[in-house]
Amino acid sequence: MLSTAKRLKEQLASDQPVIGLMSTDHAWPFLVEVCQTGGLDYLVIDCEHGDFSDELVSHICQIGRLADFPVLVRTLSCELSVVRRTIDLGPCGILIPNVESGAQLDQVREAILMPPRGRRRPGGMGNYWLDDFQYETWKTEFEDHFIVIPQIESQAGVDNVDEIAAHSLVTALGLGPYDLSADLGCCWEPENERFVVALDRVKAAADEVDKKVWAGCDANALSAKGYTFLWVGTVTTVLTSAIRHIVSQANDAVPESLADPGTAPPV
Repeated sequence: MLSTAKRLKEQLASDQPVIGLMSTDHAWPFLVEVCQTGGLDYLVIDCEHGDFSDELVSHICQIGRLADFPVLVRTLSCELSVVRRTIDLGPCGILIPNVESGAQLDQVREAILMPPRGRRRPGGMGNYWLDDFQYETWKTEFEDHFIVIPQIESQAGVDNVDEIAAHSLVTALGLGPYDLSADLGCCWEPENERFVVALDRVKAAADEVDKKVWAGCDANALSAKGYTFLWVGTVTTVLTSAIRHIVSQANDAVPESLADPGTAPPV
């Protein structure tokens, strides 16, 4: 996981697009290889909304490490025990939903860092790849490269985004566009002025401290606005879109004489 997390951080430090997928409704270990073969840069397992067992998430993270492909996990919350348990499963980073203050990130730091800087006790089914659980090993092989992405999903998060973006624990800021628009009273109106102003505010805060903003799902539109840390949708939406495209192409290829039930084919 050392090289996997470190490599993803190096990608984020460049201006090249970093593109991934969110797994909310469906997740299985082979999905890692599907993403890697498809040319994606990372996978997020959504434990905020997804109904996945710890064992499954741990296996997916393990496959990610063995394949040298970054697997991150979106946590249920920023509560200390939740973050500690998520780290036990072996992701190379976490997304944290609905962060609204630097104090919440201080709590996350307590769950990640070993004493004296935090309250972490290394262990868990996903961390046996480490050489040992001594302080220096945990710091240099885990803490120094672990990826933390707080999601801005409310007006309070937007109001405090400078503090959140500047926090030493933060690798990149994340957007929660649907929840944010709902909190702003314009759900789901992506062109609403309040929503657009909020997004610009988040991006400006990230740019000020030279950090990226994790955003999705319309990768083309977001790229045009200067976003480079992208996700292209969930497994369900991407699969559904691909099937629709294939069906549409197949229907378009049917000769008119066969497509029109009122026209009998030649005998």
